[in-house]
Amino acid sequence: MKIFLTGRPGSGKSTVLMKVIEQLRAEGLKIGGIITPEIRVEGRRIAFKVVDLSSGKEGILASINQPTGPTVGKYRVNIPEFERVALPALSFALEECDITCVDELGKMEFFSTRFKQKIDEVLRSRRSVIAVVHYDYAKNYERIGTLFQVTLENREEIVNTVVSKIVGKEI
Repeated sequence: MKIFLTGRPGSGKSTVLMKVIEQLRAEGLKIGGIITPEIRVEGRRIAFKVVDLSSGKEGILASINQPTGPTVGKYRVNIPEFERVALPALSFALEECDITCVDELGKMEFFSTRFKQKIDEVLRSRRSVIAVVHYDYAKNYERIGTLFQVTLENREEIVNTVVSKIVGKEI
C-alpha cells in the first residue's frame, strides 16, 4: 500500500505523518524511514535536519549557515550529510520494517540523485509506504497510490483514515 500526503505549507502534513507513526507503533508495527523537522532558534527557522526513524541518527539536510550546496530559498542543501542519514535509514526500513515513512519528497531532498534512486526502489517494493509529498510533486505520485490533500480542517480525519487503511480496521 502506498499512501501520499500533500497540501499547502503549514497544513499539517508532517504532523499527520507523526501521528500516524505513533498510532501504527502502538499497533505493534515496526516503522522505518526518515523525517525532516525544522530547527528553530528564537522562533526563527534556520535549518532542517534529517532523522532516521529507527536509529535516531540525525544530520543537517539544509541550513541558512551551510556554506556550499544547492539553494532552496535562503537554505543551502547539505547533500552528503542528508545521504549519510537518509540512505541507510531507507535501506533498513526496506529490509527490516513493516512500513517505510518519508518526510518529505521535495525539492531539497531531490537534489540527491542517490535519494531519488532509493525512493524509486522503495516505491517498487512490496512494503507499505507513507510519504509526505511537496505539493509541486503531488501529481507525480497520485497514480502510484492514494493521495490525500491535508488541510487544517481534515488532518485529524486523515490520521484515522490512514491508520485504518494500514491496519485494516476502524480506529
